Amino acid sequence: LLAFADTRQLQLLHFWLFLGTYLAALLGNGLIITAVACDHRLHTPMYFFLLNLSLLDLGTISTTVPKSMSNSLSNTRAISYWECAAQVFHFTFFLPTEYFVLTVMAYDRYAAICKPLHYGTIMSSRACVKMAAAAWSSGFLNALLHTANTFSIRLCQGNVLEQFFCEIPQILKLSCSDTYLRELGVLVVSACLVFGCFVFIVLSYVQIFTAVLRIPSEQGRHKAFSMCLPHLAVVSLFVSTGSFAYLKPPSLSSPALHLVMAVLYAVVPPAVNPVIYSMRNKELKDALK
Repeated sequence: LLAFADTRQLQLLHFWLFLGTYLAALLGNGLIITAVACDHRLHTPMYFFLLNLSLLDLGTISTTVPKSMSNSLSNTRAISYWECAAQVFHFTFFLPTEYFVLTVMAYDRYAAICKPLHYGTIMSSRACVKMAAAAWSSGFLNALLHTANTFSIRLCQGNVLEQFFCEIPQILKLSCSDTYLRELGVLVVSACLVFGCFVFIVLSYVQIFTAVLRIPSEQGRHKAFSMCLPHLAVVSLFVSTGSFAYLKPPSLSSPALHLVMAVLYAVVPPAVNPVIYSMRNKELKDALK
């Protein structure tokens, strides 16, 4: 794996920075999970999906950060073949599932603001469980497909990955035949699915903002905006960092930039999301207290 630093002092600095970020993510997401699970006032669709999001954030950051910390502490760059396969599976499971849950959360906000009289019917307990199950199942199938495809390819271009965790594009660079085109096809299908979800989120928010601007009272508009802005901030952070990491022009490609972008989309969001969601949320703050 690609190391963050060559000198021992910088390796230890990397370890402590990642440890701080990891503990912040564990604490923040753990508090949200505990608050939503234990406080009956938070047993609503919005907080049910927020609990799912926190579980996925914990999964995402636990897939990449502990191994990187362990390598920095023991001054090694090695990862076994099966550890690499496990990382690919869990990363392609947790990250897309999180995106699917964010898409469902956009629909929940749309139903709450644009269809308030039918909200209880549209977002019933059964409907919420089905949507969450569909998101997790889709993520699992996505991970199974990508992992099976990636690790059925013969690798003969060395054993060095230009990333601090096992990432599919970096593994494909080590392939020794055109069999990587099959996995490339799967990546294109996944990209189309991601784009479809993005379009759905954008259309949902166009409808939401149109409805909010029609609300006569300023207090009503403020409440509606404060309900949507945390979700919009999380989606923006997720999409912007992920898009730049995978769609940046080849002229900007370098190992250092790969590292920075991977940290921005795989490590920062799980640590920052709990802060974004709890910052202006009185119900969540009261539950935590």
